[in-house]
Amino acid sequence: MPVEMTRHRFEELVSEALDEVPPEFAEAMDNVVVLVEEFNEEEPSILGLYHGVALTERTSDYGGVLPDRISIYRRPILEMCESEEHVVEEVLVTVMHELGHHFGIDDARLHELGWG
Repeated sequence: MPVEMTRHRFEELVSEALDEVPPEFAEAMDNVVVLVEEFNEEEPSILGLYHGVALTERTSDYGGVLPDRISIYRRPILEMCESEEHVVEEVLVTVMHELGHHFGIDDARLHELGWG
């Protein structure tokens, strides 16, 4: 049974997850925005997605571009969780996973680090 949660509350959880980012990483984040969306139309079951150029791949030519975008998908997260506590945990893992991509960390390493 999916968890019922308002969009506002879900957005609060995403904000709280961002507050958990260690200060040295938060300061290093560059030209990135985190958005809550209902779901990804192309892959409706994914929980989050990073769109952009990872910090490790940016060259001196990087500039004048729109911010990278991290999408956190509300509906699939709520559908997979059994409780609000589970949603809190899954939002944190998803936010950290997608931020990892911003820093150039691949899926295999994120899984090793526990953010898979």
